[in-house]
Amino acid sequence: MRVNCIAPGLIKTDFAKALWDDPATLERSTKGVPLRRIGEPDELAGAAIYLASQAGSFMTGQALVVDGGATI
Repeated sequence: MRVNCIAPGLIKTDFAKALWDDPATLERSTKGVPLRRIGEPDELAGAAIYLASQAGSFMTGQALVVDGGATI
């Protein structure tokens, strides 16, 4: 059995709209992010495909962080 997860950073979704809808709030939200932007929902797709594919079959117990570098 494999157990992994995707730990996304700030992604442009309705759930996070309060953090990206206002330009001033968006700037504050991305100031400390190395890529200086928020992610798009489709940018998580590669991580999901990897975890669901044969390529990720030897990976377990991991949190795959996709956050534009915010946690480094």
